[in-house]
Amino acid sequence: MAASELYTKFARVWIPDPKEVWKSAELLKDYKPGDKILLLHLEDGRDLEYRLDPKTKELPHLRNPDILVGENDLTALSYLHEPAVLHNLRVRFIDSKLIYTYCGIVLVAINPYEQLPIYGEDIINAYSGQNMGDMDPHIFAVAEEAYKQMARDERNQSIIVSGESGAGKTVSAKYAMRYFATVSGSASEANVEEKVLASNPIMESIGNAKTTRNDNSSRFGKYIEIGFDKRHRIIGANMRTYLLEKSRVVFQAEEERNYHIFYQLCASAKLPEFKMLRLGDANNFHYTKQGGSPVIEGVDDAKEMAQTRQACTLLGISESYQMGIFRILAGILHLGNVGFMSRDSDSCTIPPKHEPLSIFCDLMAVDFEEMCHWLCHRKLATAAETYIKPISKLQATNARDALAKHIYAKLFNWIVDHVNQVLHSAVKQHSFIGVLDIYGFETFEINSFEQFCINYANEKLQQQFNMHVFKLEQEEYMKEQIPWTLIDFYDNQPCINLIESKLGILDLLDEECKMPKGTDDTWAQKLYNTHLNKCALFEKPRLSNKAFIIQHFADKVEYQCEGFLEKNKDTVFEEQIKVLKSSKFKMLPELFQDDEKAISPSSATSSGRTLLTRTPAKPTKGRPGQAAKEHKKTVGHQFRNSLHLLMETLNATTPHYVRCIKPNDFKFPFTFDEKRAVQQLRACGVLETIRISAAGFPSRWTYQEFFSRYRVLMKQKDVLSERKQTCKNVLEKLIQDKDKYQFGKTKIFFRAGQVAYLEKLRADKLRAACIRIQKTIRGWLLRKKFLRMRKAAITVQRYVRGHQARCYAKFLRRTKAATIIQKYWRMYVIRRRYKIWRTATIVLQSYLRGYLARNRYRKILREHKAVIIQKWVRGWLARTYYKRSMHAIIYLQCCFRRMMAKRELKKLKIEARSVERYKKLHIGMENKIMQLQRKVDEQNKDYKCLMEKLTNLEGIYNSETEKLRSDLERLQLSEEEAKIATGRVLSLQEEIAKLRKDLEQTQCEKKSIEECADRYKQETEQLVSNLKEENTLLKQEKEALNHLIVEQAKEMTETMEKKLIEETKQLELDLNDERLRYQNLLNEFSRLEERYDDLKEEMTLMVNVPKPGHKRTDSTHSSNESEYTFSSEIAETEDIPSRTEEPSEKKVPLDMSLFLKLQKRVTELEQEKQVMQDELDRKEEQVLRSKAKEEERPQIRGAELEYESLKRQELESENKKLKNELNELRKALTEKSAPEVTAPGAPAYRVLMEQLTSVSEELDVRKEEVLILRSQLVSQKEAIQPKDDKNTMTDSTILLEDVQKMKDKGEIAQAYIGLKETNRLLESQLQSQKRSHENEAEALRGEIQSLKEENNRQQQLLAQNLQLPPEARIEASLQHEITRLTNENLYFEELYADDPKKYQSYRISLYKRMIDLMEQLEKQDKTVRKLKKQLKVFAKKIGELEVGQMENISPGQIIDEPIRPVNIPRKEKDFQGMLEYKKEDEQKLVKNLILELKPRGVAVNLIPGLPAYILFMCVRHADYLNDDQKVRSLLTSTINSIKKVLKKRGDDFETVSFWLSNTCRFLHCLKQYSGEEGFMKHNTSRQNEHCLTNFDLAEYRQVLSDLAIQIYQQLVRVLENILQPMIVSGMLEHETIQGVSGVKPTGLRKRTSSIADEGTYTLDSILRQLNSFHSVMCQHGMDPELIKQVVKQMFYIVGAVTLNNLLLRKDMCSWSKGMQIRYNVSQLEEWLRDKNLMNSGAKETLEPLIQAAQLLQVKKKTDDDAEAICSMCNALTTAQIVKVLNLYTPVNEFEERVSVSFIRTIQMRLRDRKDSPQLLMDAKHIFPVTFPFNPSSLALETIQIPASLGLGFISRV
Repeated sequence: MAASELYTKFARVWIPDPKEVWKSAELLKDYKPGDKILLLHLEDGRDLEYRLDPKTKELPHLRNPDILVGENDLTALSYLHEPAVLHNLRVRFIDSKLIYTYCGIVLVAINPYEQLPIYGEDIINAYSGQNMGDMDPHIFAVAEEAYKQMARDERNQSIIVSGESGAGKTVSAKYAMRYFATVSGSASEANVEEKVLASNPIMESIGNAKTTRNDNSSRFGKYIEIGFDKRHRIIGANMRTYLLEKSRVVFQAEEERNYHIFYQLCASAKLPEFKMLRLGDANNFHYTKQGGSPVIEGVDDAKEMAQTRQACTLLGISESYQMGIFRILAGILHLGNVGFMSRDSDSCTIPPKHEPLSIFCDLMAVDFEEMCHWLCHRKLATAAETYIKPISKLQATNARDALAKHIYAKLFNWIVDHVNQVLHSAVKQHSFIGVLDIYGFETFEINSFEQFCINYANEKLQQQFNMHVFKLEQEEYMKEQIPWTLIDFYDNQPCINLIESKLGILDLLDEECKMPKGTDDTWAQKLYNTHLNKCALFEKPRLSNKAFIIQHFADKVEYQCEGFLEKNKDTVFEEQIKVLKSSKFKMLPELFQDDEKAISPSSATSSGRTLLTRTPAKPTKGRPGQAAKEHKKTVGHQFRNSLHLLMETLNATTPHYVRCIKPNDFKFPFTFDEKRAVQQLRACGVLETIRISAAGFPSRWTYQEFFSRYRVLMKQKDVLSERKQTCKNVLEKLIQDKDKYQFGKTKIFFRAGQVAYLEKLRADKLRAACIRIQKTIRGWLLRKKFLRMRKAAITVQRYVRGHQARCYAKFLRRTKAATIIQKYWRMYVIRRRYKIWRTATIVLQSYLRGYLARNRYRKILREHKAVIIQKWVRGWLARTYYKRSMHAIIYLQCCFRRMMAKRELKKLKIEARSVERYKKLHIGMENKIMQLQRKVDEQNKDYKCLMEKLTNLEGIYNSETEKLRSDLERLQLSEEEAKIATGRVLSLQEEIAKLRKDLEQTQCEKKSIEECADRYKQETEQLVSNLKEENTLLKQEKEALNHLIVEQAKEMTETMEKKLIEETKQLELDLNDERLRYQNLLNEFSRLEERYDDLKEEMTLMVNVPKPGHKRTDSTHSSNESEYTFSSEIAETEDIPSRTEEPSEKKVPLDMSLFLKLQKRVTELEQEKQVMQDELDRKEEQVLRSKAKEEERPQIRGAELEYESLKRQELESENKKLKNELNELRKALTEKSAPEVTAPGAPAYRVLMEQLTSVSEELDVRKEEVLILRSQLVSQKEAIQPKDDKNTMTDSTILLEDVQKMKDKGEIAQAYIGLKETNRLLESQLQSQKRSHENEAEALRGEIQSLKEENNRQQQLLAQNLQLPPEARIEASLQHEITRLTNENLYFEELYADDPKKYQSYRISLYKRMIDLMEQLEKQDKTVRKLKKQLKVFAKKIGELEVGQMENISPGQIIDEPIRPVNIPRKEKDFQGMLEYKKEDEQKLVKNLILELKPRGVAVNLIPGLPAYILFMCVRHADYLNDDQKVRSLLTSTINSIKKVLKKRGDDFETVSFWLSNTCRFLHCLKQYSGEEGFMKHNTSRQNEHCLTNFDLAEYRQVLSDLAIQIYQQLVRVLENILQPMIVSGMLEHETIQGVSGVKPTGLRKRTSSIADEGTYTLDSILRQLNSFHSVMCQHGMDPELIKQVVKQMFYIVGAVTLNNLLLRKDMCSWSKGMQIRYNVSQLEEWLRDKNLMNSGAKETLEPLIQAAQLLQVKKKTDDDAEAICSMCNALTTAQIVKVLNLYTPVNEFEERVSVSFIRTIQMRLRDRKDSPQLLMDAKHIFPVTFPFNPSSLALETIQIPASLGLGFISRV
């Protein structure tokens, strides 16, 4: 295919750009061979002339079609080159927010610098078990592929994660390990995976630091081997580290930090346990303040420290060792603050008592003087002598820093060794997956020894990567039998040889380190001499003699030689190490043990791996000078050895590659820098992968996919039955050059660009077809429009013309009518005008005459009134003068009389003071006293007489008082009448006078009124018109208000209904949540129960060591020895005697995860207990308050309660007596004596008759006591009712006194007017009172009537009770009493509606009474039932004995004996619906009916639920015999056996469904025949007779309900396992509508074909499976409601799994796939209609999937489309909607991508929606199940037991 065919007009190409690296452009004209310039049109609108390179004449890269942009795999692109790769990554990263992309076997991960919700456990579950190409690219997909290949191929795997610092290597490795920990299935057996994950915080704290590129950069490389056992569960791990950046301990660049652990220690310095470390702020230490950035934004170092300590604890590092680690780290910080003072140029000293050094020595427990000495001196050993030499300040500082680095490196290795020891497993490792988190290619402005080692490692990894990619390509070609030639790819072996071969860079470096006077300069010269101009990859900089350049596979790197030797030697003064070894701090010498002793778990393995950073110490034995001669291994040598071991490990595994890309250097989220991305793509080998793929046949199609995609390019005659031959024929016609493609066994291989060419042909063909279709459709539409317009025009003309004619005729009629109207109107106007003028003249005359008359009248009236005023004024002046004169005269008289009185008073005072006066007074005083004494005695006698008379008078007065009262009432009435009459007379007189005055005034005013009448009339008419207008407006306003009120009422009603519906839904959700929580607890309990059984089996196997030989175990193992142990409250007190003894418990290894989960569960239960305890305390407080209020009532209530409690005690004592007497009766009957004992008249017979008589008497007593209790309740009711005895009558005497006062004051006349006004008000009040009294009387009559009816009912009930047998009277009375109390409760609820406190106290007391009565009823009911049962048995035995004795008695004896009336029981011939079995046959019953029963045979041949009916009939017989032990044993064995069967065949849907149906039926039988009224409504009378009589099995019903829930959950898991493989293939991948979906080109990661091959599942497979499930459940007789719940759960699983896969598969998010999904969903809905299951709620569970399919098909352009999407997708979360829009991928060129702005609009509109941030649906969610009561109409007596069940030992009763 020539270039001219591709470089045509409008073809798009990529051209280089200095800013954007590559820029897109469009050709303006066709390219012709020989053209030197291309005319291009850029995307920014500019035109450009692009000149071709005259030497190479290479054309610019072609751009891929738009439908290929954004592909999951870069190798799926038709044009494979750098700009296509870069553009595809940018589109996925920026537009679709996708950070993962495949590039062949490599996963490219771009750091988003933002937390994404794509790493949850739901995502892990979605990727688990999936093929790598089926899902969107993800780190979990790579991890799953490695895990799957390890399990399938039994080969070790490795995941190599590489990239620059800040690219996300550590996070990717962490997520991969989390995936293994989650899917390995070991969470319930061990906590190794938790320890593996817990090692991450520790290693990050001691090995990660903040750099300018990354806040959490790993400063070391690590390789973690995760070990698995044969069942592929994690059993352990091992870690190897590489090239720790020790220089960071003592130096940090600007804006960088030291290792995190130092800052965590400083942030936690205030903790009590850290006070001994004497730490402070990080800025106080030299080693932590150099970078000037001690704080990372958003990171709390104190919290990070707590997490680090928690991880150390989880890994088994004790508190003492943790404090030891922190002491060493704190010592390093203090060592950095040690300062030196120069004494001269060659020596220095440390100040005495230097605080930092003193703290360091205290923490390290070493001698201060010795350490101070060796920090400033060093020991030199020669052949002859050893001497000590001082060192300069600079040397001392370097030695201090070297010591700090050495200590930290040793501590780092010690922690790694300890972590490995903890993660090491004693179990043999079967396989492992290694995760390599290693540094990527690095190049900086100044590159030193660290960058050299890093790039050396990357060279080795790149070589291994290239070989692996080439190997995969070769295997693929050989597998498809494609002829292939050797692909030329970049081999970096020369570069590796330059570094590690003999006389290579590392070899020369080690050699220079051995030289006594070796320097960096001499080493550089050796490099120049050895490699310059000899090796093409080695160069020398032009302007430097201390640097060299190496051409790496990624780029050229210039290394500075300065520091290479020092870093390679990594020297530390030996004397300083000896000082530390002599420390009293035990942990410190451990760090410096010899290499032979300090063996790490990694080095202890067979591979002999060693750590890179380990510094070997001197041998302990040897000559003193041996240390100087025998040098340790250099850092470069160690690193090379470790790298070789790593490569050996990787070559022995199957590698998986993850390349992390850093999108920008500023850590901006979702910002893509093309330059930085291209640099990293070149460095990490992604482009090399592309180049290798492009060199061969990168595009690969299966024949079926090719045929499906390019069917449009074929003619009908080209299509053959064989797809392969069809494809060959078509390709030979389409592509002439046969070198551009190859045919393999199953695939077609295309070279680069051929798929784009085929896509162009396909698009052209489709475009031509579209044009033809559009042409035809548009012509048809336009012609149809023309015909419609023509017909419409004719119709419009017809109607217009008719309208014009009608308008003209109407005009003529109107003209004639107007002339007539004008004639009459003119006449009317003139006549009306004349009448108005005449009327106006008359009115003017009348008004003028009236005006003159009124003026004359007013003048006369004024004169008359002036005379009257003068008269009254003159009289008033005369009276005023007279009153003033009289007042003056009286005042003068008073003054004179006062003067005379004062004079007389003065004389009397003078006489009183004289002595003679006193003498006169005392004369005869004694005589007077005697006389007074006699008078007193006489008065006492008179007083006694008067008291006697008074007593007599009181009696007379009391008798006459009543008469006087009656007389007084009559007088009051007469007085009131007199008052009324008097008032009437006075009022009449006053009215007469007023009428006279009014008459005069009326006569005077008559004329003025007549004058104003006309004026008033006019004003009134005007006012009336105004009022009418206002009335009209008011009516309109009223109507508007009424309308508004109606609307508001409707709105309020709708609002209330909505609120009610919402509250109802919320309550239903709360109920479902609580039910789901309970069922989850049951599930957890069953899981723990299984775990317990497994542990018990393991313990049994450990204890009971099997002996040689084979011993067969009985298959009919009893349920008491089953794997499941059933326990309940009933079975706790009594154990079954036949239970075998279990072996004694042995100590087994503690299961840490189980312990932690149980501990967490205990904590939750304690919290729930605390909440319930608080609730109980509140309830108790309320009860106490109510009791306190009740205590304020009269003491009668307490006496009544005491009386009732005494009665209950008496009843209980009587019950005990009855039981004792019954026991005596048993003893009397069971005595083995002569037959005469039981004959009539015998002692036993008499005892029985006496007992019967006493029982009947006791029942009568019970009846009387119930009646007494009823009377007590009635009295309580009367005591509770409020007594409103308020006297409302007024005292009449008060009224009389008021009247008398008014008479005395003369105010009756004034009060008359007020009384007259209030008379009407009193009358109205009297009427209202009269009506209220009538209503009250009517209510009282109603109450009397209701009391009469109640009395009649009581009498009827009493009569009915008297007719009942004695044992039923008590029950009927108590039931009636409860009903009456309920009615009273409703009455008091209405009565106390206004006073909730009284009502609450009443309710509490009433509830207590009802509870006591119910308990009493239950006790008596049980007692009576037992007595009846026992009496029947005894009567039967006595009857049998009587019959036997009668046979032995002669006829004469029979005649002589008195005949006693004996009730002979009738022998029942009918089947009573019970089955009898012997106790020893219980295990056989369970075995035949449960353990060995075949569900299929029972379901097909017998009635549904037959085992449940048989078991219940056996329970009935045990209840009939009153054998509680037998009932308990049977139920326990049944439950345990069902569990055993489900454990054995729990993966068989038919078995699980069968036992779910039978368990539910057994539960319904226990309810239906329990005797409770709620469950007996639908029973027949015969079924009610079959109710249980002796035992209440409510607790067992709860246990069976829990068992049914567990079976249901197991059923859901079984059907989920069956449906899971079908859902994705049938719902998503299979083309139900053939030809709608178009297959896009795929890359190396092949997805599952959408074309149905043999063995793939289709929608019909799902429907067939659903039919199978439904038919099985119907055959087993499962309840219809339960079937609906199962179907709802199945449809939820289908919808959730389909939607989750849709959200994780970009290739499935297209318009055509939305149509396929909607069609598939419609088929599922049709299935629901066929099965009458539309009301099961199953359709609603598919709503999210339906909306997702609709979202794929709707328009996605405008704001209206966004609004429609937001309103339509209410079942999808915001994250799901945005994800679908991001993943939407056009399959054809006619479809358009969703723009980023539209997605932003959707996000803005949905930002207020409150929904879950979770992306995927929980496919494991199980809806809470309910078991609605479903009674059976089948009569128990009609059930026949088939012989096939082998239950011949059961007999019918």
